[in-house]
Amino acid sequence: MSSSAAFNDEKGGSSSVGEPEYGHDPASGGIFSSDYKRHDDLKEMLDSNKDSLKLEAMKRIVAMIARGKNASDLFPAVVKNVACKNIEVKKLVYVYLVRYAEEQQDLALLSISTFQRGLKDPNQLIRASALRVLSSIRVTIIVPIMMLAIKEAASDMSPYVRKTAAHAIPKLYSLDPEQKDQLIEVIEKLLADKTTLVAGSVVMAFEEVCPERIELIHKNYRKLCNLLIDVEEWGQVVIINMLTRYARTQFLNPNINESLLEEGSGGEKTFYGSDEDEDEDEEEKEKKAEAAAMAKRKPYVMDPDHRLLLRNTKPLLQSRNAAVVMAVAQLYFHLAPKAEVGVIAKALVRLLRSHSEVQYVVLQNVATMTIKRRGMFEPYLKSFYIRSTDPTQIKILKLEVLTNLANETNISTILREFQTYIKSMDKDFVAATIQAIGRCATNIGEVRDTCLNGLVQLLSNRDELVVAESVVVIKKLLQMQPEKHSDIIKHMAKLTDNIQVPMARASILWLIGEYCEHVPKIAPDVLRKMAKSFTSEEDIVKLQILNLAAKLYLTNSKQTKLLTQYVLNLAKYDQNYDIRDRARFIRQLIVPTEKSGALSKYAKKLFLALKPAPVLESPFKDRDHFQLGSLSHLLNAKAGGYQELPDWPETAPDPSVRNVEVPEWTKCSSREKRKEKKVEKPFYSDSEGESGPTESADSESDSASGSESGSGSEGSESGSESEESGEVSVSEEEEDEEEKKTKKRELKKAVQESESEQSSEEEDRKHGRKIKQRKSDSESESDEEEEESESESSQSESEDSESEAEVKKKKKAAESKLPSKPVKKETKKEKKEMSLLDLDDFEPAPSPQVTPVNNLLSNSLVTDLEGLSLSEAVLSPATIAPSSTLKSYELLHRITGEGLSVEYCFSRQPFNRDANMVAVQMQFTNNSTSDTKNLHMEDVKLQSGMRVKEFPEIELLPAGETATAVMGIDFCDSTQAANFQLCTHTRKFFVSIQPPVGELMRPVFLTENEFKKEQEKPLQTVGQLMGMNEITEKLTLDTKCRNEHAIVQRVTTAANLSRVPCGSDKECRFAGRTVTSGSLVLVTVATREEAAAQLTINCEKMVIGTMLVKDILLALTQ
Repeated sequence: MSSSAAFNDEKGGSSSVGEPEYGHDPASGGIFSSDYKRHDDLKEMLDSNKDSLKLEAMKRIVAMIARGKNASDLFPAVVKNVACKNIEVKKLVYVYLVRYAEEQQDLALLSISTFQRGLKDPNQLIRASALRVLSSIRVTIIVPIMMLAIKEAASDMSPYVRKTAAHAIPKLYSLDPEQKDQLIEVIEKLLADKTTLVAGSVVMAFEEVCPERIELIHKNYRKLCNLLIDVEEWGQVVIINMLTRYARTQFLNPNINESLLEEGSGGEKTFYGSDEDEDEDEEEKEKKAEAAAMAKRKPYVMDPDHRLLLRNTKPLLQSRNAAVVMAVAQLYFHLAPKAEVGVIAKALVRLLRSHSEVQYVVLQNVATMTIKRRGMFEPYLKSFYIRSTDPTQIKILKLEVLTNLANETNISTILREFQTYIKSMDKDFVAATIQAIGRCATNIGEVRDTCLNGLVQLLSNRDELVVAESVVVIKKLLQMQPEKHSDIIKHMAKLTDNIQVPMARASILWLIGEYCEHVPKIAPDVLRKMAKSFTSEEDIVKLQILNLAAKLYLTNSKQTKLLTQYVLNLAKYDQNYDIRDRARFIRQLIVPTEKSGALSKYAKKLFLALKPAPVLESPFKDRDHFQLGSLSHLLNAKAGGYQELPDWPETAPDPSVRNVEVPEWTKCSSREKRKEKKVEKPFYSDSEGESGPTESADSESDSASGSESGSGSEGSESGSESEESGEVSVSEEEEDEEEKKTKKRELKKAVQESESEQSSEEEDRKHGRKIKQRKSDSESESDEEEEESESESSQSESEDSESEAEVKKKKKAAESKLPSKPVKKETKKEKKEMSLLDLDDFEPAPSPQVTPVNNLLSNSLVTDLEGLSLSEAVLSPATIAPSSTLKSYELLHRITGEGLSVEYCFSRQPFNRDANMVAVQMQFTNNSTSDTKNLHMEDVKLQSGMRVKEFPEIELLPAGETATAVMGIDFCDSTQAANFQLCTHTRKFFVSIQPPVGELMRPVFLTENEFKKEQEKPLQTVGQLMGMNEITEKLTLDTKCRNEHAIVQRVTTAANLSRVPCGSDKECRFAGRTVTSGSLVLVTVATREEAAAQLTINCEKMVIGTMLVKDILLALTQ
């Protein structure tokens, strides 16, 4: 009864009332059918007026889909709720529709107007879901609607919706390829998008729709390289693969000179002898000519864009995603200079600790790499040793790599490993090991005899497969020197009684036939035995018996004539036509008759001709013509959709195609707007949104979290830079020991003179005045103070000028400042042209020098003094002498600049023409023999909101001379690079300046109470967002950074902050403001027991705070 009810229900009928529920009865067929009664409940819930019931129903339906159950019969009930006002219900309805819209196209088409309304929904998730559903309805009639929707979504405010538009492009293209031209326009628009969320998806669409339109990438190339670190993982893979192909068409081969050198000099032979080596005599003249041409050729200089790609992909070798690491590895293998490819080896070896599937793919690629670049994996030889737990295919690939890495130095170690492997229970693996031994013996002549003796010992192994494989390998090795090894041939002839594996028996018979003159007594007897068992042998063995008979008939016809005729007669009636044909052919050839033609005269030459020894080659030898990491490379066959890796161009295409014009509307907004932003100070300020790597237009949690993660990863780049500068300052501590002592004395004298000045300034600050106002109010006081510090700086400068590293840089500045107190009045008049203070007196690095004076002066007073010198805006030098504690960065190398080298540093002085700009000091050195003229900037490329004040043109820079200039850059509180062209009278060079996050600040003085009040203020005002702007990290201090002095020095070196007085000796506090928006940055380093410490950063800008945490952590821990 119940089973029939279940049947009725399945057909769509309804069971009679009172019948038991079939789902509970294990005897019924209900176990295997869907529970339709529950579906009825779901339909009722979906039809109800309550949103809570609808939401519950949708959750249950989506859960069913997730478990793989079919919920397509609910489509009409679900699609009715597509217009539901409840956002949660609407989201789940769209999830359901994406899954079933393709199956139920007619019903989906009825709701198309609702989807179109959904595209205008204020919620970005609804807009994106509506577009996703629309692109899932694969009906050609709605192609125009889809196209319109994609175009609108491509201009959407939300990056998430733009990303969905990029996903919809390939769907529409597969539905209607005629729309290609319009879709390319959309792709071009989306490629110009600056958000990391969109980048990966649009490149995927580009690869699907128009991979041949490489010109679309030109203008976006540098942006894609810079965004790469912040794109999600699968987007990174797509972008890297696309950029690999792009680079192969746009840049020159970095190894062109090396390859010509190797060819011209005859070079080392490759691991496997290639055709070029064999034809060496014929091509000798050509190679000499090429070598001569190469000698005349200019030295290869890498294109800056090529270097940009390599530099920006290198950090991704540390990615947790194996596909990203593999993509970077193939990029380096195909694009990097030979000397730099080695960096990928360590990352690939790390991947060998992953799952077996990942190992399999990585080892396939490593096996290909080891053929051309054996050296880079040699240090990691032990990582390729085989574990007993490895699957067979992994073992065989590791064997392949070990064999490729074998050379004269490590062969003994590798052969010892192979000896162990032969004892394995895995027969396929043992067979592969024996083949590997054979390949080692072929390639390394010194171990050939050792390997041969080892393989002969294996012939007595109990395992038939081991013996069989050994026979096959020995046969190949014996072909190289048969006359030396007649004993081995005799030994193998005896094995014909025992070995049953067809391939092995065939190999023995071939050997005996080929070298029958070396074993004249044994060969006829072997033929006799084989003739007996001829009918029961495998086909491959029968063919070799026929060959053996023919060879013996030609060399020893007296003993073998009858045997040969017997074998030929047996073969004449064999079931296999190949054997019958062979028998007829051989009979006509070796037994002369009246009918036999002229060929029979040459029978001996045909059968007993010298055969070349086989070359045992790696199966991966020819795979490198496929792009590494691709499916085609894995299969060793061209897969559908595979894009060929282009050959390097003969001459470099024009690099200017990658230059981008900055449109007018992206230039910085007016000063009034900026002031308004300062007043409002929302939790995520607008400028932060613009400058961050992910520009989120909506306040949705998805995009917000995206911007946080993006900025975090960008911080890691600047972190490495601050780490370097930290190391520099530590190493210079000892050198500056004398300077510190003199400064202590000077500070002590200065206390009395500046006491009254300090108190007045403290009052000013309490009333909220700014530095600029203070300048006009107390000009005479500041002038006096300038004179004081001028005299101090002249003393410290003269000492500094003796330091080894900075002699050249400071020469001019030191000469101009040597006269001290007698010349005070003159220098006061010349303050616009001359530096009034040495950098050491008002940059944060020397702040720790004050600390030891605590027993003489009060802590707050010392810091007040320090604050004075740090935050004085009156000081606005036009030319700045570089300090030994500031890190210099290379802007232009002398080779790239054809004799002109440029270095720059962030001087940490106020820029005199605009307080919102960071002062960048540039040092030009002319290393060439000719004068350089008209040094100036052109073609400045900036991100939205950034500004630049160019340095004055240097009209003449004589050969061997150095010149200094200062430029100002408003980075808009972001670490985005400022790109521009550095021009001389003959050349233009593309350069870029990227600031560490610590250089985007200026020091600000706060008392302890003010510091605490500012630190607590955000927690009071934001309420429920409590603590969002406070970042705390625990750390272990470096061994050289356990005292207060070292902590202060390292923090102030990493970031341009001033010290804040603190009552506790276990806390160091620092304060500063961002240069552009004036956002407050507070840093606290609290030391605990032993080396433990806690770093707390309070910042109005989350992005700046996150990046600064990473930089200071690096400075304190390394």
